[in-house]
Amino acid sequence: MPKSWAGSGIDLHLDLDTSGGRRTGLERALRAAIRSGRLAPGDTVPSTRVLAAQLRLSRGTVTAAYDQLTAEGYLTTVPGSGTKVAEITSAPHDAPGARGAAEPVHNLLPGRPDLSAFPTRAWLRSTRRVLGAAPPEAYALGDPRGRPELREALAVYLGRARGVHADPDRIVVTSGYAQSLGLLAEVLFDTGTTTIAMEEPGHPFHREIVRNHGPKIVPLPVDDLGARPEPGLAGAAVLTPAHQYPYGATLHPDRRHAFTAWARATGATIVEDDYDGEFRYDRHPVGALQGMAPGHVVYAGTTSKTLAPAMRLAWLVLPAHLVEPVTEAKRLADAHTQSLGQLVLADLLGTHAYDRHVRASRLRYRRRRDLLLAALRDRAPHVRVQGIAAGLHALVLLPDDGATEPEIVERATRLGLALLPLRDHWQNPSDRPQGFVIGYSTPVGSAYPTALDALCRAL
Repeated sequence: MPKSWAGSGIDLHLDLDTSGGRRTGLERALRAAIRSGRLAPGDTVPSTRVLAAQLRLSRGTVTAAYDQLTAEGYLTTVPGSGTKVAEITSAPHDAPGARGAAEPVHNLLPGRPDLSAFPTRAWLRSTRRVLGAAPPEAYALGDPRGRPELREALAVYLGRARGVHADPDRIVVTSGYAQSLGLLAEVLFDTGTTTIAMEEPGHPFHREIVRNHGPKIVPLPVDDLGARPEPGLAGAAVLTPAHQYPYGATLHPDRRHAFTAWARATGATIVEDDYDGEFRYDRHPVGALQGMAPGHVVYAGTTSKTLAPAMRLAWLVLPAHLVEPVTEAKRLADAHTQSLGQLVLADLLGTHAYDRHVRASRLRYRRRRDLLLAALRDRAPHVRVQGIAAGLHALVLLPDDGATEPEIVERATRLGLALLPLRDHWQNPSDRPQGFVIGYSTPVGSAYPTALDALCRAL
């Protein structure tokens, strides 16, 4: 007999099986609710009088059930505060993830910033201002392109910081770069672009996204000067000009001109993934490729590397002819990216709190990269670090006559260290250079030195 209570400030569904008696059925139902976590430690359960009335049981039955669960350690009575769910340590077989692989002690995987450095105070100040001033319509679905406040703030920031030609009417706010890339692949395929060139090596997840929306992927070779503009290239190309992932190169000026000339001559589209373009450590960041050919380059940016991936805030600056189809694809995908985060980010940009956070992050990540290079130079001089002083990762290449990626992964696993091999980034990893993509932004500050120690021992 399913029951639910609401008289104690919480709602809980109880399925009472009274075949073995009402008291036993109540004990079993409460015990199951506590074990499953539906009743959490510290939750106050109703008084015996209230629960008896709600479940249409005698008060004595409820009191006896409470006494039994208290004796078993599931409940505890606090004078003046009623009866609460006790703190219970789960058995090992009940622990979440106990049957899976153990969490690594040290994490040097790439792909995210130092989450402990999230600008919480600045975000709270902006949130208070936004909540105090936001009109009621801010909480309704609006323009699929995103809130006008954010699109205007982005146009100013991107023009100032990244050299992007950004009209607010040509900006579409998305729920992360993954959605941005998916929308573009879908629109390009629907309008006749059947092949998209993607950097080789490159991000395997991004290749999956493009394939999932129809286009065929053509490998675009990468060397120390960035992606190579291959003869006969057609369709579209996805580039990371500021800091190639994972090789770490900046696209050479001659190649920037070659790619934009190709796009103008053929009517092709270039997608510029500027995922960490603000983070350059040895000089001023190179301006966006989009500034050279705004009619042919889609600029894609995100807060995943500057703030946090869970923000799910990204943007596309589109050539005029792509605004309408991408906006319609966005509308059909999820209607609208959540508004509150957009408004808070607009405030961060408008008050320059975002700039201050990026500058502070740039200094912190530069120090981390310097520590990585110094540790490798002193303790693993046989490896070579590839790439410019930029971004949140470094590529460590292994010598041909040394340990292989699988051997080092095995050592790292024994040390509790999570590493990402380079082989995962090739479409065909046979006879390719071996190495590891080291994310030096991931560990919190206090854990970074021990993570570096584990890396050097593994290498």
